[in-house]
Amino acid sequence: MKMQIKARCNRWAGLAALLALSACSSTQVGLAPSWTQLNKLALVPLSNYTETPGAALGAQSIAQNLLHQKGFTQLATYPFSDSAGTYLLNNTDQQRAQALEWARDAGAQYALTGAVQEWRYKVGIDGEPVVGLSFDVVDLNTGEVVWSAMGSRSGWSRSTLAGVGHDLISQLLAPIQP
Repeated sequence: MKMQIKARCNRWAGLAALLALSACSSTQVGLAPSWTQLNKLALVPLSNYTETPGAALGAQSIAQNLLHQKGFTQLATYPFSDSAGTYLLNNTDQQRAQALEWARDAGAQYALTGAVQEWRYKVGIDGEPVVGLSFDVVDLNTGEVVWSAMGSRSGWSRSTLAGVGHDLISQLLAPIQP
């Protein structure tokens, strides 16, 4: 009888360890300061430092939807236009300056920006999805970064890239409330 109980406990312990290791992640999230006008938030383009075209747009779309779900009803989102080829040429400094100016003109107090460092499937038999990104909240009056978060996450071979990205973005943006 004791052997059966021990065997069951070992199976449960093994299952718990397997679930804990089901996805590897690492995050650093700053404590959100008390913002008085955070609902006047603008979402500006993320920089794409990956080899995956459109990675920043995918992450930005997920962030936008999560912020709407959190209650950011007045979220201003930078209109996508790539007529100058800034996304293709990765001219992020010019794009960021234009986006922050647009956010000021839109009446926002803060801007959520950031960068995608990794957004791909690993090469190999399993092809696990991996995501790495960072977010900053910029005070548009001072230009100061008042909050930041960064993290990375990988999933199993049957996980989707968007699903792993959603989980990480949700975790990183958790402290931000309207």
